[in-house]
Amino acid sequence: MRSKVVFGRLLRNKQARYGSIALVLLIALAYVGPYFGNYDWTDKDFMAFMSPPSADHWWGTTSIGADMYAVTLRGMQKSIIIGILVALISTGLAAIVGAFAGYFGGWIDKLLMWGVDLLLVLPSFLIIAIISPRLRGASWIWFVALLAAFSWMITSRVVRSMTLSLREREYVQAAVYMGIPEWKIIFRHIVPNLSSLLIIDATLNVSGAVIGEAALSFFGFGIQPPDVSLGTLIAEGARNATGYPWLFAFPAGLLVVLVLSINLIGDGLRDALDPGSNS
Repeated sequence: MRSKVVFGRLLRNKQARYGSIALVLLIALAYVGPYFGNYDWTDKDFMAFMSPPSADHWWGTTSIGADMYAVTLRGMQKSIIIGILVALISTGLAAIVGAFAGYFGGWIDKLLMWGVDLLLVLPSFLIIAIISPRLRGASWIWFVALLAAFSWMITSRVVRSMTLSLREREYVQAAVYMGIPEWKIIFRHIVPNLSSLLIIDATLNVSGAVIGEAALSFFGFGIQPPDVSLGTLIAEGARNATGYPWLFAFPAGLLVVLVLSINLIGDGLRDALDPGSNS
């Protein structure tokens, strides 16, 4: 019943509707669009270097003759996948650490929160920049793990605070008296009651991860050649943005629209899941 109410609120939210439509179109473009193009992202046209958009190359070509349309969509695929994986890992980690710290308290709480505080004061961008070059040639999953490792701490503190209140609720106390293991109580009664917060956090973490990946790739610390992402394409296109604007405009434009659509959905979810929302 609650899900129907939330879904109804979400449908009535104009920003969420526009964001959802834009996101669906972007995902369709990223994963279906390549089938309608004339070239694969690995193809090279040695007769067209840095050529402007045309009937043959819809979004122009790069300095090595790659089709900009195919390469940009490949980059958006990678950015979307990285954003989703980072969001799932970081939100899941925040839920587990925060819930365990808040429920058990004592030395477990102190130890976990000490680790959270330590990670909060570490310069995450600098650490990723130092580690990333050592992982060149390795799977890009390592890059996802690095991004996720520094994206969950603030949410975990919020989860901990909410868990301190939830563990005193009657249904939790009843589960304790029934002898249900504590870890089951956390996953069956605590975490599900934090779903509103976690859904919003995961949604916004997608856009945060996409921006983080783009920023790190822009400076050469993210996705490594021959693979591409929106960040690597923006970095390459920025050097020639004035003379060859299509190299920069298409990946940068898609990045802006992608992040904006996700944020609009996140704002809509926050209003829909808020019991006091009038939207």
